[in-house]
Amino acid sequence: MNRNELVSIIRKKKSVLCVGLDTDLEKIPKHLLSEPDPALAFNKAIIDATKDFTVCYKINTAFYEAQGIDGWRTMQQTLEYIPKDIFTIADAKRGDIGNTSEQYAKTFFHTYPFDSVTVAPYMGKDSVSPFLQFENKWAIVLGLTSNAGSADFELQQCGDELLYEKVLKTVSTWGTPENLMFVIGATRKEQLKHVREMLPEHFFLIPGVGAQGGDVPTVCENTLNKDGGILINVSRAVIYASTGEDFAEAAHKAAKAYQQQMAEYL
Repeated sequence: MNRNELVSIIRKKKSVLCVGLDTDLEKIPKHLLSEPDPALAFNKAIIDATKDFTVCYKINTAFYEAQGIDGWRTMQQTLEYIPKDIFTIADAKRGDIGNTSEQYAKTFFHTYPFDSVTVAPYMGKDSVSPFLQFENKWAIVLGLTSNAGSADFELQQCGDELLYEKVLKTVSTWGTPENLMFVIGATRKEQLKHVREMLPEHFFLIPGVGAQGGDVPTVCENTLNKDGGILINVSRAVIYASTGEDFAEAAHKAAKAYQQQMAEYL
């Protein structure tokens, strides 16, 4: 999916909602455990319930890889079930030497045809570049994350700037706003505006809203640009809005509520 198509969806739905399908078999409603593939049944119900309000689904591959070959099959079938006019993210956080990254890119752009994949930039340009060679595909590079451990490296001084600032500035020269996004955590309220000023055109994938404490108004007021320019990921607050048999209805209500908040700014 190219940038114009993504922007068109955002404008049509008046939404920048990304629903994270971090499907944990220990957290899904118990009545689904009798299904042949409980995770797939859960995912399909969530997608059906939220697709009208969502511009993006993010599949955290770890929750599927942990289940072995069955999990990979579930991930593939989930990806195939997502409507084609909705942006998809493989949240895989890959990044290795060039020839290895080439194989990771083929995995998530060809074998499993996601629109984008999250990438770790620690090993430098040759580990990221292979993901930028595919037409209408995106690399979403870790920039400023919301976990406590981000202080160990990202927020450390690196010359006359912080390390995350150096990463954002440097990586932004490797691609363009047409194929390169950045992960910017919503709980870093004091930095959201600063990062947008640094990178006025790029899309940001913004986790941390909902269960982690971030909120839609703060994110929108500090990071929206003329194209929307953000994808606000919400996982637990939508998919686990209820753990009962009404889970899909609860997810529908939660997704709609987030979309309505976003619409005020779009």
